[in-house]
Amino acid sequence: MVMPAFTEAAAAEPPLAESYLDLLRRGGGIAPPMTGGAAVQERELPLIDLGCLMKTTASGGAKEARACSDAMARAASEWGFFQVTGHGVGRGLLERLRAEQARLFRLPFETKATAGLLNGSYRWGAPTATSLRHLSWSEAFHVPLAIISGRDFGDLASLRGVMQEVADAMSRVAKTVAVALAGSLLQQGHEAAAAFPPGCDETTCFLRLNRYPACPFAPDTFGLVPHTDSDFLTVLCQDQVGGLQLMKDSRWVAVKPHPDALIVNIGDLFQAWSNNRYKSVEHKVVANAKAERFSAAYFLCPSYDSPVGTCGEPSPYRSFTFGEYRDKVQEDVKRTGRKIGLPNFLKQQPPPQ
Repeated sequence: MVMPAFTEAAAAEPPLAESYLDLLRRGGGIAPPMTGGAAVQERELPLIDLGCLMKTTASGGAKEARACSDAMARAASEWGFFQVTGHGVGRGLLERLRAEQARLFRLPFETKATAGLLNGSYRWGAPTATSLRHLSWSEAFHVPLAIISGRDFGDLASLRGVMQEVADAMSRVAKTVAVALAGSLLQQGHEAAAAFPPGCDETTCFLRLNRYPACPFAPDTFGLVPHTDSDFLTVLCQDQVGGLQLMKDSRWVAVKPHPDALIVNIGDLFQAWSNNRYKSVEHKVVANAKAERFSAAYFLCPSYDSPVGTCGEPSPYRSFTFGEYRDKVQEDVKRTGRKIGLPNFLKQQPPPQ
């Protein structure tokens, strides 16, 4: 197999190329096809103006808000993903975050990996991968919100300020969307929906800063391996490079970037709470041969001891906490190399394959 030419990685880059070549050798020198051979169609996600939910005091505002909530509920059921505008997260703020991300990821790899930056939250690739199908061509800081305001960031003080602003803004978006989606399912009224999701506050959620370097082995490489999110809800800001794909009607669909929209997707906990009415959909990022890609994701998570609950009985899932769910996911990944997720918590287990 003729290998793509590439130059020695700069000091800032994680050893992704070395990992790729080592896994390729172990696999016999043939990279497995990552697309399944099928053409991937580019689609625009449902686009919803979230500002409608902020106008309930105006004449006709309640009707508009209901229509907005219904549109999100349909998208959460049919796609598991949708885009929102009117979200109040300014473009200028996101551009400042993008600049700070670039500065952060330009630090030497050894500094990122060993200096304990941002509470030691640095991740890269998949150092424990045993197959190219488990390798993600990316690096990230997966930062607990609790440490953003409570730690001295030293030379990264300007990053802390921007991260705090972005986390606050995305938190408002996530809470607004979550309450609206819960209200579409709950019969008890707005008061019960306003308390959703249980156990989530500014100390339990996460902000993840992602970078996907240009990859000389694209398109035979994942930027991020196929997965579902293990939270209630994810709010994503991405640049215009593209690369996000999701599973729709048993086929991969490429998501067309929208310059003014944030992407929202349903997580496993929300699917369980909604008794499978809302869908936590498998998604991935494909590597780009020429351009690096940046994104930032806000994960709406409860405390580890919070029970996930249900919108109503009967539920197909047994009772479990977020901590139990996380532990089981990590156990399965370590044991099998992949996440199993919600099927582990069904009251009636599916027959073994």
